Amino acid sequence: YVSSGPWRSVLSLLCWVFSFAGEACKMVVLNVPSTLGADKVIGRVNLKECFRSADIITSSDPDFRVLGDGSVHTARDVVLSGERRSFTVWLSDSKTQAQREIPVLLEHQRKVLKKRRTKETALRRAKRRWAPIPCSMQENSLGPFPLFLQQVQSDAAQNYTIFYSISGRGVDQEPLNLFFIERDTGNLYCTRPVDREEYDVFDLIAYASTTDGYSADLPLPLPIKVEDENDNYPVFTEAIYSFEVPEGSRLGTTVGVICATDRDEPDTMHTRLKYSIMEQTPRSPGLFSVHPNTGVITTVSHYMDREVVDKYTLVVKVQDMDGQFFGLTSTSTCMITVKDSNDNAPTFRQNAYEASVEENAYNVEILRIPIEDKDLINSANWRANFTILKGNENGRFKITTDPATNEGVLCVVKPLNYEEHRQVILEIGVNNEVPFTRDMATGVLTMNRALVTVLVKDQDEGPECSPPAQYIQIKENSAVGSKINGYKAYDPETRNSNGLRYKKLQDPKEWVSIDEISGLLTVSKVLDREAMSPKNDAYNITVMAIDQEGRSCTGTLAVNIEDVNDNAPEILQDYLVICKPKMGYTDISAVDLDEPIHGPPFQFNLANPSPEVNRIWTLKQVNDTAARLSYRKNAVVQEYAIPVTVIDRAGQSATKVLRVNLCDCVHPSQCVASSRSAGIALGKWAILAILLGIALLFSVLLTLVCGVVTARKGKKFPEDLAQQNLIISNTEAPGDDRVCSANGFTTQTANNSSPGFCGTLGSGIRNGGQETIEMMKGHQTLDSCRGAGHHHTLDSCRGGHMDTDNCRYTYSEWHNFTQPRLGEKLHVCNQNEDQIPSQDYVLTYSYEGRGSPAGSVGCCSEKQEEEGLDFLNNLEPKFFTLAETCTKR
Repeated sequence: YVSSGPWRSVLSLLCWVFSFAGEACKMVVLNVPSTLGADKVIGRVNLKECFRSADIITSSDPDFRVLGDGSVHTARDVVLSGERRSFTVWLSDSKTQAQREIPVLLEHQRKVLKKRRTKETALRRAKRRWAPIPCSMQENSLGPFPLFLQQVQSDAAQNYTIFYSISGRGVDQEPLNLFFIERDTGNLYCTRPVDREEYDVFDLIAYASTTDGYSADLPLPLPIKVEDENDNYPVFTEAIYSFEVPEGSRLGTTVGVICATDRDEPDTMHTRLKYSIMEQTPRSPGLFSVHPNTGVITTVSHYMDREVVDKYTLVVKVQDMDGQFFGLTSTSTCMITVKDSNDNAPTFRQNAYEASVEENAYNVEILRIPIEDKDLINSANWRANFTILKGNENGRFKITTDPATNEGVLCVVKPLNYEEHRQVILEIGVNNEVPFTRDMATGVLTMNRALVTVLVKDQDEGPECSPPAQYIQIKENSAVGSKINGYKAYDPETRNSNGLRYKKLQDPKEWVSIDEISGLLTVSKVLDREAMSPKNDAYNITVMAIDQEGRSCTGTLAVNIEDVNDNAPEILQDYLVICKPKMGYTDISAVDLDEPIHGPPFQFNLANPSPEVNRIWTLKQVNDTAARLSYRKNAVVQEYAIPVTVIDRAGQSATKVLRVNLCDCVHPSQCVASSRSAGIALGKWAILAILLGIALLFSVLLTLVCGVVTARKGKKFPEDLAQQNLIISNTEAPGDDRVCSANGFTTQTANNSSPGFCGTLGSGIRNGGQETIEMMKGHQTLDSCRGAGHHHTLDSCRGGHMDTDNCRYTYSEWHNFTQPRLGEKLHVCNQNEDQIPSQDYVLTYSYEGRGSPAGSVGCCSEKQEEEGLDFLNNLEPKFFTLAETCTKR
């Protein structure tokens, strides 16, 4: 486009301007018609590609403006006089002051069409004019259908064959086939009625094309608006509205808001609604009004009393067309409930009431007081609160509200005394749970009042113990037989004590006795204030007064015992330890059981000390109740007996000899422990336990001695030796059997002695040709000859020396003792439960072939040799490893 001609000069000028103003970006060429309407989009430039951080966008041509998204709009109607027009878009960054420029070139559109009845193959695009006149159709049109709407025509149809078509909602979108256009003429038709509330506008697009499918013009937007018809009634949002308003509300109080909707076109007469009240029940007086435009219902009268009318019904109407008579209308109902307020105070039916009650009665109901209240029943405005305003200073009465009847229930909660008050006048007030509305306005509390006269009926009463506790005072250590004033009760009828008898119910220490007629107390034991617990409390004696009819009352006589100085102060310590030289002194303290007036300050003195004590020890006052005992440096470490006298403020004194252990120690506990161990005294149970232990020890020793003596005198085997001995053979070598007995005897061959418990059994020891068997008593079994986790061989029990002189028996003795018993045992074992011989117990072994070079393994074999291990040298090679292992072990 710019290869030659005058545009070369234009571009040169633009380049010069760009180089002067800032860096230029790529030129944008836009194809536009020669006539441009105002505020039309003619194209778009890419701002981000040129200058991403630009925040200021301006145009050099005031006829055009560029938005932030890069779209170029016309600022006014523009007619392009030449074929081309250019302007510049300036981009700036306010922060960095950088600038960029985008040159924009506008060119005319060219449209090439194929002329009708010509053979030209190349057509030039020229401006053609559509005929898009505004189009609308009436809602709910009655036809006739198809209904002609308008004709769409292109100017290109004057020279070319043009075919028309449409698309959009109502054609190829729902609702389908509502519109169609004649292909040749461009006439647009509607096929059926349309409801605007369902479709208010149809945005169709019209197309004009030649016979060969070339677009003669750009697609034409063709909106078809549906004109509204007032075919919808206004509808209230609720069928029945429910509102509440307090009674006695002020004028203009908002009750509620009603609302209606209309589906017709908004902001038209068809949807301009007016509200009104058609009817009110009860009809008069009229209390409510509704705002015609907003639907707000308000009160127009202050005369609204729930006790007269508690509910109102309104029939409200809404009408469109701004309330014109030809507008469509709808109605609804409003239920307005008048809320109760406390505008009616409770009132008594009478101004004065009277009731009676027996004296001494309590927790009894004496009167019910009804009231009247017109407010809503069972509401806070109706429920009553009763108050006793006067006459109940002693708290003898109580009034409550019965929730079912709303009556005041007056009760006596404390006994009344006829002799004191024959009648009581009460002033009762009543109000509601919530304040009275008038009181809220004025701030002054009003209350309805009534008087209640309570008559007290006289009763013949028993004696009266009043006050319940009476106090007397007596000195400590008073002489036995002294008289004390007792408890005084009286008859309320006569106001004296004549005819009353007294009885003592409780006297913790049994210190006094009581006179039955006069009630006087007599001291029967010496009174000791210090014996009471706690000491400073009064000594309480419970007394019962009885009249002639047997009626009684109980009272307490509190006796205050005055203290006398009958107790000397007492030093608390008996034994003291002083570590020399770490401790230079020790403190002693004293107490006095008497009251403080007869107690401290105390005086501490050494009482007639010996010259040694007087030379070594000194006593110095520390405070009112303590003194410090100090020693001189040359004092000898030993225990001292130091007499100390303590005197109270009244001169009462006591002397105590203190044992003071002056000890060479670091801490007194060391000397205390040694002292205790040296001078410990055993109790009777400890002595008994020691004696029993000694007796048990002697009995054990005596048993052991008797056993030893018996063993030395006789060499008899126990009766069950044959039964109890377990003979185990650990090897097949001759003469090396070990016999371990469960009854305390352990036997073994002569060559296999084990220290301490292994004896010998065999033929290796002979005395004068007579075979002997040596046995040792012990408490070991066969496992005693085994090491932990090891199996011993024949040599494992060898070694060591065994003293066998005390338990040596000949073979003949062994044989004579064991043979008959073994035979008897075998015979018994060979029988079953029915004493029938059985073959399951002792079996006879048959000959098993050639004899073993190891000899017999029997426990009583007579062919054992001295050593019995020579056969190990003749074993086959495969036994060498076993033999070496046994020999090493």
